[in-house]
Amino acid sequence: MDRTVKLALIQMRCGDDIGENYRRAMEGIREAAAEGAQVVCTQELFKSRYFCQTEDRDNFDLAEAVGPESETLRELSSTAAELGVVIVASLFEKRAVGLYHNTTVVVDADGSFLGRYRKMHIPDDPGYYEKFYFTPGDLGYPVFKTRYGRVSILICWDQWFPEAARLAALSGAELILIPTAIGYSSIEDSAGAEAYRDGWEIVQRGHAVANALYVAAVNRVGFEASPAGPGPGSPQGGIDFWGSSFVADPDGQIVAQASADEAELLMCSVDLSVVDRVRKRFSFPFRDRRVDSYMGLVNLYND
Repeated sequence: MDRTVKLALIQMRCGDDIGENYRRAMEGIREAAAEGAQVVCTQELFKSRYFCQTEDRDNFDLAEAVGPESETLRELSSTAAELGVVIVASLFEKRAVGLYHNTTVVVDADGSFLGRYRKMHIPDDPGYYEKFYFTPGDLGYPVFKTRYGRVSILICWDQWFPEAARLAALSGAELILIPTAIGYSSIEDSAGAEAYRDGWEIVQRGHAVANALYVAAVNRVGFEASPAGPGPGSPQGGIDFWGSSFVADPDGQIVAQASADEAELLMCSVDLSVVDRVRKRFSFPFRDRRVDSYMGLVNLYND
């Protein structure tokens, strides 16, 4: 049975005006719905510039509560109900003073709040000082049963870890959505940066193949200067986010991809019935797993 669902990924440039970023994202949701989208996903931390390039306590003021008291969540819920779309939105969550998460919320097409995913893997690299801001998630890898299909979320750095995608698949995910903020840093040489971008795409396509499901990554685009100023090898330090949001099918083929340098609403139809067909054809996602031999995975390192 055909179970075609139309996805929309909102690839944006973000400026200093948080209200303007939010307005454009909401416009993107409405435009997507007008074009027939049923599931709409934002990029990572779409309300602001990528503030994790530096460690600045003032940036904690960007965080917001995520729950019934949240104005943002109320607006997302009312918009989802009005348009009949599932909305997946990435927010900077203030859980308590001094306790913050990089969180993605899932709102069903009737406006009901299905829950949240808190980013599990937190990087701490030059230009990506996320451990200063975010506490690792404590909700595991939930699957959200939306009107249109079973969806799981990973966030940016999570995309490098095959265990995360596998656990989502083992819980029944048919589609993994990955809000992302990744690009070329001014401290990287061009050849190394190109290899990094290729690896970013390859590993996510690999998740699609290994777990026989769809993977959709939505990345921001455009150059964002570092508040710290110039960096090595560049007259102006910062990150040039490479966009290139894409959807990969259960065979790992890219079925839609956005540009590398322009804001874009990427629309793509996916047939979730393909997930079942591929899993029946290949037994490696589940049947042939040797779970008795994987005990070493619970160790940080096997000396």
